[in-house]
Amino acid sequence: MIERKKYLDKLIRKKENGLVKVITGIRRCGKSYLLFEIYHRYLNSIGVDDSHIIEIALDDDPNAQYRNPLELGKYIRSLITDKEQTYYIFLDEIQKVASIKNPYLDSDEEKIGFVDVVLGLMKIRNADIYVTGSNSRMLSSDILTEFRGRGDEIRVNPLSFTEFYAAYDGDKRDAWTEYYTYGGMPLVLVQKTHEDKAKYLRDLFSKIYLDDIIARNKIGHDKSVLEDLLNVISSSVGSLTNPLRISNTFSSITGKTVSDDTIAKYLDCFVDSFLIYKAQRYDVKGRKYIGSPFKYYFSDIGLRNARLNFRQQEENHIMENIIYNELLMREYSVDVGVVEYSAARSDKKRSRTQLEIDFIANKGSSKYYIQSALNIDTEEKRTQEINSLVRVNDSFKKIVVLKDKIIPWHDEKGILYIGIEQFLLDEDSMNI
Repeated sequence: MIERKKYLDKLIRKKENGLVKVITGIRRCGKSYLLFEIYHRYLNSIGVDDSHIIEIALDDDPNAQYRNPLELGKYIRSLITDKEQTYYIFLDEIQKVASIKNPYLDSDEEKIGFVDVVLGLMKIRNADIYVTGSNSRMLSSDILTEFRGRGDEIRVNPLSFTEFYAAYDGDKRDAWTEYYTYGGMPLVLVQKTHEDKAKYLRDLFSKIYLDDIIARNKIGHDKSVLEDLLNVISSSVGSLTNPLRISNTFSSITGKTVSDDTIAKYLDCFVDSFLIYKAQRYDVKGRKYIGSPFKYYFSDIGLRNARLNFRQQEENHIMENIIYNELLMREYSVDVGVVEYSAARSDKKRSRTQLEIDFIANKGSSKYYIQSALNIDTEEKRTQEINSLVRVNDSFKKIVVLKDKIIPWHDEKGILYIGIEQFLLDEDSMNI
């Protein structure tokens, strides 16, 4: 069993807190396993009987009738026969519940959906409700408003390197190579060969993710357009871009003309499905966000690599993607930093220059500036990597994450240098 302690601890803390626990994340990242296996086992360990744990996987065909919200509510209420002890209700892939016309009204305007079911169940005094979903639109501000402030989100990610490392059944020295190649989708760990792992990751795209996106968003275009767009994004992971640039690249590579508005819509669909993340740029000195371009990262690097048939294994871009995901897992708000400064030219005039900081990570009053670098094997290379960091005139910590295993050290400017594996395995590594 892969022990997902961070998420289990969150569920335990939020247990019976009067809110509906909404567990989100990309499909096959382990949401159902977290609820139905790990959390179920925990509840048993503190004395909760199975008769008081109601589990319904709404994406399973035998439960198709419960995608009707009225049938779902009726069925769950029929199982709550004890008026004293708490019932723990697990509804997996809640977005499968349809919105239907209220059969008791002549008007077609009023619809009944999963929000109504959940709000109704929350009125049962001894019901503690947990739902999972693979679509962030289900948690839009409008939906959260409909929950009337009673929704509590728990975002589940593919395995972190720490989780992967703990479960890796092989020489631990090979764990990093395996992780940056195949990523952290839990079932990758049980695949034995490269062919098996590659097929599993490709099948997730072809048989689950793309079909879900097309069906959910009612996309009428050929599926190949989405396929090609994913390939373009995969090739440019961590690079500054925007829908117009992607549209131009798309046309030159595929020979197909797709407008930048359509590209933007499809990218939003990928983000809504937790397949990719969108990172905005932040002007450090100007203290403002820069509208465009952006950076896109995959929620799982193995999925990105599989899209490209493992051909583009640039470890610098892969490291950057993994660090971004790790910071999100640690619940930081993450932006791409921009530092602008004035430099003298040969004609004695001055010009404005922009330098990039890979990540600005914020959480509460804490802030970190982080650069990802394969190596700094020369002083010239080190100076180049920290050029943006030394131009930030505040006291927040600055970190350079390197590929190599090194003993962490600080330079004369207070910048921390640390190897990628230690950075990922030690959650307190940013405070060394």
